[in-house]
This record gives sequence, C-alpha cells and structure tokens, in this order.
Amino acid sequence: MRTQTFVLCLGASYAFRSGPARRPGAAPLRRTTSLSMTETVASPFEGERVLSPDEQFPLTWENVELILDELRPYLMSDGGNVRIAGIEGPVVKLELEGACGTCPSSTMTMKMGLERRLKEAIPEISDVVQYLPDTPDMDEASVDEVLEGVRPFLSVAGGTVDLVSLSGVGGAQPTIILKLEGKSASLNSVKQEISQRIHRYFMVAGLRVDWEDA
Repeated sequence: MRTQTFVLCLGASYAFRSGPARRPGAAPLRRTTSLSMTETVASPFEGERVLSPDEQFPLTWENVELILDELRPYLMSDGGNVRIAGIEGPVVKLELEGACGTCPSSTMTMKMGLERRLKEAIPEISDVVQYLPDTPDMDEASVDEVLEGVRPFLSVAGGTVDLVSLSGVGGAQPTIILKLEGKSASLNSVKQEISQRIHRYFMVAGLRVDWEDA
C-alpha cells in the first residue's frame, strides 16, 4: 500500500492508503493525481462521527468529551490519553495520562493541541488548564508552609516574607501576592528563588506570584 502521512499539531499522525504499491518491474499503475472517493482512508475515526472543523457546540461535559474523542487517537498513538478533571464556569481542567502526563512537552500539547481545538469547537471555553492529581491543595496554609522553608535564611539577614493574598484558586490564573521586607526586599534573586519554590511545590498551570511593595 502507498502511504501518505498527514501530521497534526500534536505530533502524531495517521495514514491515507490509496491503493496497492507498484512492484519493481511492474507496469505503471493507472491512477488519478488526487484522492478519489473510491480510495480507502485509514482513519482512527472509522465508525465514529467525524466533526467538521467549523462545527461549534455549547459548553457541556458531553461536548468536551466529544472533542476529546476526536483528539485521543493521536495521544494514544504516543502512549498517552486525556480525561476531564472538572469544568468550573468557562474553565476546563484536563488531566494528561500515561506518557503524555510525564512528557516534558505536556504544556505544549495542552495549549497548542487540546486547548486550541476545544476553543475552536466550544467558544464558551475561556481557558484549558492542566490538572495534576499529585500536587497539594493550594490554600493559605500550604503557601505558608513553603514560605517557612525560606524564612530561616531570610531572618539571618533581618528579612521577612509573608502571604498578603491568595486568589483565583481553581481558575485559569491563580495568584499569590507576597510581601518581602528587610535588607533582602530589593534583591530580585531572593524573590526569584521564593517564586520558583512555590511553582515547584504546586505545579499549577498559569500560577502567578506577585509582590507587594514594602
């Protein structure tokens, strides 16, 4: 079979099969230059409804599943999958499973592949965020737990760090506002270290760490 490959933005592919391959020394095949209606298409969607790229749907759990079913064959071909972790208002939370969940490019898969297609099909969606099941809950107590890890080093230089506010938890862009005082307050390197510790601890997509002026 002659194979042509159509590559999607998720990095996976499927093949169009358009008839028997020519054997060495065999007579030339008589065929048209374009894919005809009689040629066989090997698609992961055989037996399933194939959605038009221009079709749009209201935001429901079932419709999100419908669009994900369109994309799952490409994730599964790379040893992964995706499930809905929750829908909160216009924000859809997805959990990447299998190889996709641990892939370094999982954020790109989420944003350039899944989010893009979901927003095209369901315009009500404002954001698609990645759900990581093994991360701790984000609340004031857990943020303060992270800060406790840096306070002993700050106190040596006469500095302090405190949580001012926590907002947007569960949304597209949760925000933590901190206040740093003392001799370290003007050092960007200290702020960067604290911010990185918070991001490593929670691993929440879209998380912002801002600073209130001392």
